Amino acid sequence: MSTDNTVNNVKAIFEASIKAKQDSINDLNTPIASAIEKMAFALKNGNKILSCGNGGSAADAQHFAAELVCRFERERPALAAIALTVDTSALTAISNDYHYDETFARQVDALAKEKDVLLAISTSGFSPNVVRAVEQAHKHGMVVVALTGRDGGQIAKILNTDDIEIRVPSESTARIQEVHLLTIHCLCDQIDSILFPIKD
Repeated sequence: MSTDNTVNNVKAIFEASIKAKQDSINDLNTPIASAIEKMAFALKNGNKILSCGNGGSAADAQHFAAELVCRFERERPALAAIALTVDTSALTAISNDYHYDETFARQVDALAKEKDVLLAISTSGFSPNVVRAVEQAHKHGMVVVALTGRDGGQIAKILNTDDIEIRVPSESTARIQEVHLLTIHCLCDQIDSILFPIKD
């Protein structure tokens, strides 16, 4: 059976997560809305979204791509999205033949076309392979939407004026990831609403 201490700790984690989301509302609603509009515009015009990240952020990148390709909460046509974290042959070959820092950049170089969107996820903003992916995306004329935390790290410093940073105002990796997941659900929900509005 759970002890009172464990129950209280679980409650505290829930409360910390709720607070992180509440603290993020005013800071993030505008950049999230801008990211939704850019992604919807790209998809409507025949472009695609590439996504990348490491660890929990890799899972978020895959989650986002899966929701677009399959569906989110209602039926609609498939949308073009690719998570750059899923091809183990490409990932290991690039890491072995070049460097782990190039794992996503090399795939961006192969798959990107102008006006595609890169969803770059890094809680710290310092992940070298995500930084390199952003740099490569810029070479191809892609728009970058960056999900970051803390002070935005290196990624925040290299974004273009057309790019969007969604920076969670937290120092905790867990809290940042929880807000990133909520952000991804906002992106998916509102992309669907823009591209496939429900008719009365």
